[in-house]
Amino acid sequence: MPWWRSVPIAVAGAWLAASAVAAPYTFPVLDSAARIDRACSVAMTRARAAERHLAVRPADATLLGALDGLAQQLEDTMGPVGLLAAVHPDAAVRGAASACERRQQAFVSAFLQNARIYRLLRRLEPVDDIDRRFRQDQLDAFEDAGVALSPSRRLRARQIARQLARRIQDFERRILEDKRVVAFTEAELEGVPRAVWASTPKDGQGRYRLGLDAPTYQPVVEYATQRATRERMWRAGLTQGGEANLRTLDDIARLRREEAALQGFPSYADFTLRRRMAHDETTVTAFLASVQAAVGERELADLSQLQAAQPGVPLQRWDVPYQVERLRRARHGVDQEQFRPHFPPDASLDFVFRLAGRLFGVTFEPQPQPQPLWHPDAHAFSVHDGPGGAYLGTLFVDLYPRPGKYNHAAVWGLRNVSTRTGRTPAAALVVNFNRNGLNLDELETLLHEFGHALHGLLSATRYASQGGTNVQLDFVEAPSQMLEDWVYDPKVMALFQAVCATCPPVPDGLLARAFAAREFGKGVQFARQRLFASYDLALYGRRPAVPLALWREMESATPLGHVPGSMFPAGFAHIAGGYGAGYYGYLWSLVLAEDLRTAFAGDRLSAETGRRYRDTVLSQGGQADAGELLRRFLGRPPTNEAFFKALSRP
Repeated sequence: MPWWRSVPIAVAGAWLAASAVAAPYTFPVLDSAARIDRACSVAMTRARAAERHLAVRPADATLLGALDGLAQQLEDTMGPVGLLAAVHPDAAVRGAASACERRQQAFVSAFLQNARIYRLLRRLEPVDDIDRRFRQDQLDAFEDAGVALSPSRRLRARQIARQLARRIQDFERRILEDKRVVAFTEAELEGVPRAVWASTPKDGQGRYRLGLDAPTYQPVVEYATQRATRERMWRAGLTQGGEANLRTLDDIARLRREEAALQGFPSYADFTLRRRMAHDETTVTAFLASVQAAVGERELADLSQLQAAQPGVPLQRWDVPYQVERLRRARHGVDQEQFRPHFPPDASLDFVFRLAGRLFGVTFEPQPQPQPLWHPDAHAFSVHDGPGGAYLGTLFVDLYPRPGKYNHAAVWGLRNVSTRTGRTPAAALVVNFNRNGLNLDELETLLHEFGHALHGLLSATRYASQGGTNVQLDFVEAPSQMLEDWVYDPKVMALFQAVCATCPPVPDGLLARAFAAREFGKGVQFARQRLFASYDLALYGRRPAVPLALWREMESATPLGHVPGSMFPAGFAHIAGGYGAGYYGYLWSLVLAEDLRTAFAGDRLSAETGRRYRDTVLSQGGQADAGELLRRFLGRPPTNEAFFKALSRP
């Protein structure tokens, strides 16, 4: 992901050396709206001063370092602020953080149109391949922002960038702050694990008021035996964001279409894909067609089996999760809920830390902070290069759901590494787990997000703007998806007993049955992901479309059709934000992840392979082409063979 989107930008020359930090990172004191406002004003003032210094520098080898210094300076404020906008329990703090993000976006939009700095970059002669790639990244950023356009078009491009930033924030805020609940009687919750609902507040009629956070929503649609219960919960979930978000998404698509047209491109997809591994819409369309061809018949077979499980009652979308889980239990003796006693949250975290130690030679230790973090559930861990080894970075972890918190799973890169300045990275892993324990799917999710965090924490790039997940968008999910399968390896899972002797061991054979159970429903799962990616591509494609009308048209062409009244695009935050015209990247990255797994096929705890992967892939961030990193690690060009082989597993 380009630096100007993931890390706003920082200072020049002598200022940079003074700001280099070697001590363990501590989260800044930003515990009130007033403090965030002040920090934001200071950051913007310093950034504008740094821009003035940059504009009068010579076009020599120090220019790139000064540009990256500007990125680091602004990142020091905006990394934590961006996290707090999504997780702080105080709505006023979240609001101030969001306002600061808008100020930062306005600065970035103007900065990337600074023609003097752009001309300096064009005259610069890089000294090596890393500098050459970094220089090209900067040129791409300036040009994408409209620096080379006519004055009137340049002004309009800046206006569009500001309008987009506000609308994307509005879209995400409506989902984040959705306080709707669905009320059920105890009888209506038959089949749902009691731990999910027993302690929730009741309404005046004594019904349990259930929110739409993942640890609540998912068990209801997967386990409620009463069909009406599942339908009510499903419909509530599929209207998150509401009509307001549909209008906002329409605005976002219109603005992105205009942004592309200003640059001479027929669509936003054409405009943005040229910077990614796929390069163009034709390649992505062909890739998605190949996925559909591979899973189409399997999807129909899956749906046929699900329909047979409820004879005489037409299968609807709220039946699918329930029947999939029911058949998995019946055929393989696997119930996701049975894993919770085996995987307490804190022990699960220790497990992924131990796994990282075995594979990559790193250790994680609790890191006291000089002041309280944003919530008592948040904790910090220092990362070291082996026991007693050099400090590498800091990981913050926030495990449990609460009102106003981002309600899915994600990693925020708070700051990126720079070997040039001795800067160490920091990241925040945010999930919403059940305090009673994780199921196997959730442990898989934890490993996925931990993979993102490791990508940042184990980077060793010259420039912070190329560190960690600042890579091409259709590669960024590969290191995280690669690790997901590790939970099905008994040798790997034996590490759990090493970190939690009191945790009951997973019974022999259960992991193998769980892996077999996971294969059932894969046709439905991948066909759905293909639909999401195709919808995203069409929304930002060459034919203007109204978001809900386009979704209705595309979903109606699938075997289960479209459910009137549902409005999935209103809650599809990925494509409103940074994954616009990029959602295909999850499937594209999975192709790469499956190929990466082949190197670990003989031993998923191989320290030798893990170290080679750390050195050739994770440490490089975005300072080399993703395809080239894969070739170095695999010893050959990447292929899709492992991916399609996995899709064809019975």
